[in-house]
Amino acid sequence: MKRLLLLLLFFPLITAHLLAQEVNEAYVRAHYDKIEEYIPMRDGTKLFTAIYIPKDKTIKHPILLNRTPYTVAPYGQDKYKNSLGNFDKMAIASYIFVYQDVRGKWMSEGTFEDIRPTRTKENKLQIDESTDTYDTIDWLIKNIKNNNGKVGMYGISYPGFYATTSLIGSHPALKAVSPQAPVTDWFIGDDFHHGGALFLIDAFRFMYTFDAPRPRPITNENGPKGFNLESKDWYKFFLDHPTLGELKSKYLNHTVKFWDNLAKHSTLDTFWTNRTITHHLNAVKPAVMVVGGLFDAEDTYGAFETYKQIERRNPNNNNILVMGPWFHGGWVRGKGDSFGDIRFDQSTSTYYQETFELPFFEYYLKGKGNFNPAEANIFVTGSNEWKTFEQWPPQAGKEQSLYLNENNKLTHTPNQEQNKYVEYVSDPQKPVPSQDGIITNRTREYMIADQRFAANRPDVMVFETEVLSDDITMAGPILADLHISMTGTDADFIVKIIDVYPDSSAAISAINKETVMQNYQMLVRGEILRGKFRNSFSVPEPFVPAQVTNVKVNLPDVAHTFKKGHKIMVQIQHSWFPLADRNPNQFMDIYKAKAEDYIKNTHRIYFDQSKPSRIKFSTL
Repeated sequence: MKRLLLLLLFFPLITAHLLAQEVNEAYVRAHYDKIEEYIPMRDGTKLFTAIYIPKDKTIKHPILLNRTPYTVAPYGQDKYKNSLGNFDKMAIASYIFVYQDVRGKWMSEGTFEDIRPTRTKENKLQIDESTDTYDTIDWLIKNIKNNNGKVGMYGISYPGFYATTSLIGSHPALKAVSPQAPVTDWFIGDDFHHGGALFLIDAFRFMYTFDAPRPRPITNENGPKGFNLESKDWYKFFLDHPTLGELKSKYLNHTVKFWDNLAKHSTLDTFWTNRTITHHLNAVKPAVMVVGGLFDAEDTYGAFETYKQIERRNPNNNNILVMGPWFHGGWVRGKGDSFGDIRFDQSTSTYYQETFELPFFEYYLKGKGNFNPAEANIFVTGSNEWKTFEQWPPQAGKEQSLYLNENNKLTHTPNQEQNKYVEYVSDPQKPVPSQDGIITNRTREYMIADQRFAANRPDVMVFETEVLSDDITMAGPILADLHISMTGTDADFIVKIIDVYPDSSAAISAINKETVMQNYQMLVRGEILRGKFRNSFSVPEPFVPAQVTNVKVNLPDVAHTFKKGHKIMVQIQHSWFPLADRNPNQFMDIYKAKAEDYIKNTHRIYFDQSKPSRIKFSTL
């Protein structure tokens, strides 16, 4: 009895110690048995799967499945991962953790296909990623001892796409799914295209290795090697290789399939629509928690769109959204107390892990706790606070507009005069850089970085409000509704929404105490639209030189408070290099453009009574 009383007395301390202990390879080895299996699919293809089973056999455990194209290494039943799940407390919580190389990648059999199309009545393939997931779950439930018959699935980025595919015709045992920063639409807004424009540096570097042919199953030790840029200056590298055709012929002949598909399908045709997973998210049965980062350089669009499409197509869904101030995967790859120069005054990632992800799986897979979050759980930057909403975008949002005006002003009312505009020249031979300084990489911080380096360029148009007398919180999507004319027949439109700090700011950069934060221009949201797609991504249209034309640029959702004493700034430009490839300023197939095709373009942005260019948004 005395021993029992002591155990009860110290149980909270013992539990806290367990949760605080370090998870490493030794911990995983001590608490889990590892097996490796080739799981057969319905067409006979076998997928390599690493399975970590808790040594504790006193209870039955649920299964957590992660399907990935990025290798389940380390290979070998005697070699263990350094951690399991998305963060240490998941490993401590004891699940049957399952990692699978998807079809055609690493040690799995078959042929890999990027964002493999989903089977439909028109597309009568025998398999897709949803059937591979179904067959995997079915095998696991029937063959892995001591499972409790419940399965969860999660994944970040490309594995987030595979998590989304599991929702289509889902296995009855699949109870909880968390697509996180999911790859969703590679033409409209994720990874390699935004607004129909090629995201050059990401597409080139990723496809150089990822799409390299695999003649046989391989391990990570003998996988493809990345591209080595000797000069370390990506801006110069891409200007020195000015056409997409030259990049292909010199560097990408070994990555034939997908890069060639980019060139063959430069508009939104059936190749892309067949690969848009959100078109198929009907009859979703598992509980879903979509997670994303407001400053995710790769898949901000995907997280919002996945949530919205599940809501739209499943009126009685069990689907929630969590968005924080994170970079790609930042909710499990750091504390989340800052990003770049900007501080958030709290550990948002730790809060997310303890409040959302672990309780989500514990509740739906183990029946533990009482997980009852709000529909939308959003961290609002600027004011640095978590807010909850009954839907996203918030129903109570108030629509507002800020109008571009003379003297670089943003005003609440349009100009009442006629024939007012600003005229300037953009030159693709001297494109606006996407980052400050020498671009040695596409940093994740560009999504939130100081924009003063661009504001003084003559080809970047700057408009800003007076000093704000009250806080303004933007929540939801933003639309730039522009009236323009140009001398060319095509152009890109980059619109940036910026929070300008006051010249009296006492803020201190989170990464460099020497950074001057007075008048800092924090990027809140930026997006690009290839102008020829202004009316349709499927049917591009040339501009008529000198003709005034309406161009609408849709920006992904934001959640940001512009504080009293700050200003709201808008920057408009026509190149964002080398983040996005350059537009020749001529209506043409850019994959076939020659170096001499890239010409100057004279632009006008109008802001008068009959042509009021503006930024539309909703406020709380």
